[in-house]
Amino acid sequence: MPRRLTPPPPLDAAALERLALRYVERYATTRAKLAAYLARKLRERGSADAMPDIEGLVERFANLGYVDDRAFGEMRAAAMARRGLGARRVGQALYQAGIDGADAEALAPEIAERRVDSAIAFARRKRIGPFSAVFQEREVREKHIAAMLRAGHDFAISRAIAGLQPGEDTQFLYE
Repeated sequence: MPRRLTPPPPLDAAALERLALRYVERYATTRAKLAAYLARKLRERGSADAMPDIEGLVERFANLGYVDDRAFGEMRAAAMARRGLGARRVGQALYQAGIDGADAEALAPEIAERRVDSAIAFARRKRIGPFSAVFQEREVREKHIAAMLRAGHDFAISRAIAGLQPGEDTQFLYE
């Protein structure tokens, strides 16, 4: 005999605020991601009150410091740079997370500053160029360059790293 599930009750303003508080305590998030989460919950469960003010709730959480787009962007950009992802991929991730123009522009110099370190980290992880066991043929080097481009690095640095001999010094890239 199948068990009948009763649908969860519609959300009122207090329940929506509890959901938002639970979400920000569990996850680092942005204003846009929190607003999308709350809108999805309202679509799933409906609203007991007139349509609650999601933007007002998100803004209040931001004023209280529960949601900080710039801190989230710094954290996400640093983590992606450590993984070896380039500025283009980091910018795309920040855009998808809902980081607005002012916060993204404030993070741009920091991202640009780490471009060589992140490219070298990617090359080390994928064993490209100086981190390879043997010098690769042209076709393989082209595939390595393509992989670096997909990771968000610019062409010049990708080509320079892929063209290095195994064990060769990478210090000249910082100049």
